[in-house]
Amino acid sequence: MKQITLLGATGSIGLQTADVIRNHPEQFSLFALAFGQNVEKALPLIHEFEPEIVVVHDEVVKSKLQVQGYRGQIYTGLDGMYEVATHDKVDVVVNAVMGSVGLSSTLGAIEAGKQIALANKETLVTAGHLVMDAAKRHNISILPVDSEHSAIFQCLNGESMKDVNKMILTASGGSFRDKTREQLQGVTVKDALNHPNWSMGAKITIDSATMMNKGLEVIEAHWLFNIPYDQIEVIQHRESVIHSMIEFVDKSVIAQLGTPDMRVPIQYALSYPNRLELHQTKTLDLIEIGALHFQKMDMDRFPCLKLAYEAGRIGGTMPTVLNAANEQAVDLFLKGKVSFLSIEELIERALQSHEVLELPNLETILRVDQETRELVKSYVF
Repeated sequence: MKQITLLGATGSIGLQTADVIRNHPEQFSLFALAFGQNVEKALPLIHEFEPEIVVVHDEVVKSKLQVQGYRGQIYTGLDGMYEVATHDKVDVVVNAVMGSVGLSSTLGAIEAGKQIALANKETLVTAGHLVMDAAKRHNISILPVDSEHSAIFQCLNGESMKDVNKMILTASGGSFRDKTREQLQGVTVKDALNHPNWSMGAKITIDSATMMNKGLEVIEAHWLFNIPYDQIEVIQHRESVIHSMIEFVDKSVIAQLGTPDMRVPIQYALSYPNRLELHQTKTLDLIEIGALHFQKMDMDRFPCLKLAYEAGRIGGTMPTVLNAANEQAVDLFLKGKVSFLSIEELIERALQSHEVLELPNLETILRVDQETRELVKSYVF
């Protein structure tokens, strides 16, 4: 029985993680869950799984839970997340929070010897050198939950990294994949949230539309698999059936395929090195699909992907700025403060104004992150 701490329980990945735990009660138990402010979504999970500890955003949310009649242990804020991520009873920490707030908890969990199921790509984007160095020192497995990185991880089973020629990340193209740059003028939040293949949270769906999501995944792949950026390729694949591929030095290619269902990589990260049955997902029927389509990724059409490659290659604090500027810009778009195309413009301005700091420590990363958010807001207000 694996005891699990779930950070980001009320988000899309968190709810699907709960579904995996629900369907394998003999394998997994939810020791602690953390969420921000969505009490309505959290209460059913708390009543169903009866975690030993619940972590909420602040004292206001804590009071709301208590008013609803909950009398269990409630921790608050980043300190609370850190406590449940490093707790002695915990075996696996699922980091499914959005943004860089999961960084400190992940580092603490690694140092405490916990297995990490990582759905929070921002952790590696902002502090990949710190996270991977800590994982190496403590001999901790970081198991990817992103469908693309899980696919690569599965394709590499039994293989040697020295035999890898390149990694190929697939991208659906997002909700605006059939629109030209000119047609993106004036698109709405509702338009952007209409993803053709996946059911995801608002922020990641916007990132998919700008292709920043894929850019962040490129940086994450660089750190997870210790591979140069020149050996990471992104191609557009509309059906989201091939989740990613590896080309080896002999030019053979191994791909991982499946229907678009995030419970597959989530469950694999929790059950690794074993596989469990997943009855709820649809069997992949290639006859029904009939054909798979691929096309070259246009960096001019999706400049956020280009910015991510550039920031990753520069390194230091530049990926931290990339991520923080993107989070702030997407938040402004979702609140109706800026246009869709302004997202990439705000990110580029923040990157151009930044003086890179090499090998930043955690304190520096958190400071640069906050300064970048304030800078982006200053461009608008």
